[in-house]
Amino acid sequence: VQLAESGGGSVQTGQSLRLSCAASGWFYSSHSMAWFRQAPGKEREGVAAIFSDGSTTYADSVKGRFTISEDNAKNTLYFQMDNLKPDGRGMYYCADREGYASNWGRAPRPKDSVYWGQGTQVTVSS
Repeated sequence: VQLAESGGGSVQTGQSLRLSCAASGWFYSSHSMAWFRQAPGKEREGVAAIFSDGSTTYADSVKGRFTISEDNAKNTLYFQMDNLKPDGRGMYYCADREGYASNWGRAPRPKDSVYWGQGTQVTVSS
């Protein structure tokens, strides 16, 4: 599985960005995908995930502001980030795990995913 993120950039507090993740090489039709971010000097944290049934889960810090979605016809995962805050800065990674999984009901964890993209940088200035 290959994942390629795009859409990162520099914005001011309160502005929006839309990240994309193009996926290829899937073997199974069922999978769960997620977005993670890693700020300088901090551990990678999960912010959102989407499952084969279309259900989603988010970290508390982004609920109501960020939206994860996917276009199965285009094999693309999206991440709409609205009302960005300075703590939203960092490298954003797309991640994938093949096979069926029930909604975890919590923010994704790095061990939940098997395949990773190279990341796209997001900078938020105050």
